[in-house]
Amino acid sequence: MVSRELLPVRVIVTWTVLVLAAVVGPLLTLDSHGGTLAAVVVLAIATVKVRLVGLDFMELRHAPWELRTTFECYCVAMWMVLSGLFVFA
Repeated sequence: MVSRELLPVRVIVTWTVLVLAAVVGPLLTLDSHGGTLAAVVVLAIATVKVRLVGLDFMELRHAPWELRTTFECYCVAMWMVLSGLFVFA
């Protein structure tokens, strides 16, 4: 058993948010029957999950600002591109 002192609080909070997002995402699409808004929200949740994994588990939070800015822009750009493809295709 891992003691709480070995894991930073941020890691525990991030893990909890990731688990909750993994549960909430599919629940949003149950009654929407493929609705556009639900799909864009699910993509936004996925983007937040990618960002959290990158920042907290891949240590990009403490990376040089150029790398972190590139990663943050990548997350936003991918969400915009995927949402745009879903909405306009």
